[in-house]
Amino acid sequence: MNTMSHKGFAARVEYSEEDACFVGHIAGIRDVIGFHGESVTELRAAFEEAVDDYLATCKKLKQEPNKPYSGQFRLRLAPELHARAAMVAETRGKSLNTWVTEVIERSITA
Repeated sequence: MNTMSHKGFAARVEYSEEDACFVGHIAGIRDVIGFHGESVTELRAAFEEAVDDYLATCKKLKQEPNKPYSGQFRLRLAPELHARAAMVAETRGKSLNTWVTEVIERSITA
């Protein structure tokens, strides 16, 4: 799956064989916003227009747009894994939060 981003919003993009075009949906928000295009250029323009229209509509309605993510999430681990992760973080002189953030960052940019 491919993604694109604009003004802090990300979209997941797929190709629809049935419709013979690229189809995208803004990810990580409660509102449902989709767009499509027959080429990558059309898709990019449609995505940016969808985000801009969404932000303008929210402003017009005087409501806050959904934020893609708050930056916080709760993770459930087996107690043994939690303990091992905390020990690794401590041996590297980092908080568990900082160490996990770095591990995730390395994982998604690799």
